Amino acid sequence: MSTMPISIQGYKKMEQELERLKSERPAIVQAIKEAREEGDLSENAGYDAARERQGMVEARIKYIESRLGQYKQVNLDELSGDKVVFGCTVELEDVENGEKKTYSILGPDEADPAKGSISFVSPVGKALLGKEEGDEVTINIPRGRVTYEILSISFRGSSIVS
Repeated sequence: MSTMPISIQGYKKMEQELERLKSERPAIVQAIKEAREEGDLSENAGYDAARERQGMVEARIKYIESRLGQYKQVNLDELSGDKVVFGCTVELEDVENGEKKTYSILGPDEADPAKGSISFVSPVGKALLGKEEGDEVTINIPRGRVTYEILSISFRGSSIVS
């Protein structure tokens, strides 16, 4: 089995989510029980909603439990270097229009593009790994091909995980 890097903070968040989801189980079972007592299940929206919630919670629990054993926790405060790697923050410039972007490179279960972090297994993340400042990289993204120049690579430690 291969391991996947995750920040210590990301791992803790996954453990907390697992604990929270497991604690929801009794309330979901109670909601299903109460909905059953209402009678005809074929037209019981409360029953359907509770069963759907139960399915989603159980699926997420199984997913998290399966992933926890695959993770290798990484202390982001101990990382450094001059190449794009897991845990770094990279500033890019679109060579065509000069637009600048900054991304932190994290694992797939902790990356959040809305907060400025991308996964190292995303198309952009994969293309950037191993590159250095000054390198240009052309990436196929949903809007087409884009070429970025890597302006800087920094290591901000655990502050990149929010």
